[in-house]
This record gives sequence, C-alpha cells and structure tokens, in this order.
Amino acid sequence: MTMSLSDAVGAFEIAGKKVARLGFGAMRLTGLGVWGEPDDRAECVRVVRRAVELGVQLIDTADSYGPYVSEEIIREAIHPYRDDVLIATKAGLTRNGPDVVRTDEGLVRLGPAAWPPVGRPEYLRQQALMSLRRLGVDHIDLFQLHRVDPLVPLEDQVGELKRLQDEGRIVAIGLSQVTVGQIERARTIAEIATVQNRYNLTDRGSADVLEYCTRHGIGFIPWAPVAAGELTRPGGPVDRIATAHGVGPSQIALAWLLARSGVVLPIPGTSKVAHLEENLTAATLRLSDAEIDELTASAAATA
Repeated sequence: MTMSLSDAVGAFEIAGKKVARLGFGAMRLTGLGVWGEPDDRAECVRVVRRAVELGVQLIDTADSYGPYVSEEIIREAIHPYRDDVLIATKAGLTRNGPDVVRTDEGLVRLGPAAWPPVGRPEYLRQQALMSLRRLGVDHIDLFQLHRVDPLVPLEDQVGELKRLQDEGRIVAIGLSQVTVGQIERARTIAEIATVQNRYNLTDRGSADVLEYCTRHGIGFIPWAPVAAGELTRPGGPVDRIATAHGVGPSQIALAWLLARSGVVLPIPGTSKVAHLEENLTAATLRLSDAEIDELTASAAATA
C-alpha cells in the first residue's frame, strides 16, 4: 500500500480538520506579478486537481492573488470540496497593479508598494463575504489577516474576524507576517489557529515566531518555503545534500522545514503539474540529523 501524504509528513489539526503538513500555495495560479489571468489557466486547474489527488489537504490562497483569480481557479478545479480538504484564504492586502513589471532592463519587482494593507473592519468583512461567494462555500475553514494595517488598531482588525467567526462565516482565524507581540495581543481577542510568516533556509527572521507557535501549538505556515539563495551554489550544502539524495534543492528546503517543528506546514506553490509533483516528493525525503544541523548552521551563517 502506498503511504499517504499525511502519513509521510504527519498531520496538523486546523478548524477541526487534520491536514497533511505539506500543503499547496495558490499564489502562482495567476499572471505575471500575481496579477490577472495565468498564461495557461487549464494547466493551473490541473495543478489544483493533481494536488488533491496526491493527498494535499491544505490549499492556501488570498483575495489579492489576481486579484480574485486564484480563488476562482480553485473553485473551478475542485468544487464541491472534499470533506478532508481545507481551503484557507486571506484578506487585508489590496492591489494597485502587478508586483513585477517589464522594463528595458528586464523584470523589476515592486515589492510591498504593490500590496497596500487595508485593515478597516468593514473592508475585511466585505472581503470575507466575497471570498465566500467566489469559493462557493457557506463558511471559510481558515481566514487569515493578510497583513496588519498600521493605521487601524490590531484589536479592531482581529475583532472583526472574531465577529465573522461568531456568525459562523469563518471557522478558524489566522495571522500573517506578524510579531510575537502582535500574536499575543490577537490571542486576547480570539483563538489564533495559524501564523503565516516568511521563513526558509536563508530567511529565518521569524525564528522567534516559529518557537512561539511551537510552544503554544499554533500552526506555522512558512511562505516562500523553497528559497535557498547562495546555499544552492555548486558544491554548497544544499547542492551536496540534494545530490546525495538524488533530488533537487526545493525538496531539500522543504524537508528541512518539515523537520524544524511539528507545527510547520510548508505551502510550496507552482502553476505546473510537473513542478508540483517534484515538490511533493519532499514528503518521503528523510534528512539525517547531521544534514539538518549542517543546513541550519549554513543558513545561520548567511543571515
């Protein structure tokens, strides 16, 4: 019998559902700069369907991916959703255009300037209701505050999500790109099920947040999970360990994350079925303690 993805990587409970700890991030189901339609919508639909076929149970998206395109593709691909599949979405970032633009010098990434935060309670409510409609559900399993709006009290932002939860429109509440202090403030208002921060081999700025989540049993969803930077250089630690296992750098980065803590749920994303299947082979990859220690030390040295 083939081992399931959940058996291979372990499970974590969110919103009453035990999901495999290796999920799928749906940001790449969009056009260049996370803006508009993807080049191959049919392939993106196949990616989502194949992810579920392979045992992925956590699919993470956001209203701002496209905007709206990612949520719409997920619905097209797998609605009605299986009972064991958890769709997580987010609100709190708006868009003023693509975050990557073409110039005479090549592609230029605009970064946060293309993603202004808006955390007014009435806006978060509107976006939650619109996500319900786009996803075709009567409740959202996991609804995350995509960013804390510095112009709106955190208590007002999380408080609105708590009201939506009390109304039965969302089941669990998550936060994204937050500090330990912000998590603690949010937990005085509502139970926080997950935190989604940038964290990978070369960016460990949220190490304290991961430690906090581990201690308190809060799911930690690292975004940009496969980034490895200079560690993938020929002869570097990722390259050497990947060669020894007969896999690529992405699988090593994911296996390292999965080994960090039982609350870690990486969500590698792609718009290609072949890349999806490659990422998911990380589920059966087992790094030795020495390899994990070497990767951890190498990552710290490049920080």
